[in-house]
Amino acid sequence: MENPKEDRSSIAWGIAEAKQRFSEVVRAAQEEPQMIYNRDRLVAAVVGGESLPGFLEWHQQHAGRSLADAFAELRRLAAEEGFEITVPPRRDRANPFAGGDEGGSS
Repeated sequence: MENPKEDRSSIAWGIAEAKQRFSEVVRAAQEEPQMIYNRDRLVAAVVGGESLPGFLEWHQQHAGRSLADAFAELRRLAAEEGFEITVPPRRDRANPFAGGDEGGSS
């Protein structure tokens, strides 16, 4: 893969170049996002001000949702629909990494 910083059409900047030409990066960001790399690793992106509200809305919808939140929603939906979620009782299984019979066998 060729170096994205060498191809200006790829809208990629090296971090030092972006710092030196910040005004140009900001102007270009009004058209499309500008990617900033440090040693070929993406470290930042500059987007136009008009694009930011849409991104923030998307981020709020998709970020911060934990597995516990998903299970809580599942329980709520199940209750609304009259479903009952039953969890089978736990039982010990053999543990091949534990010495002897410490893992417990059923």
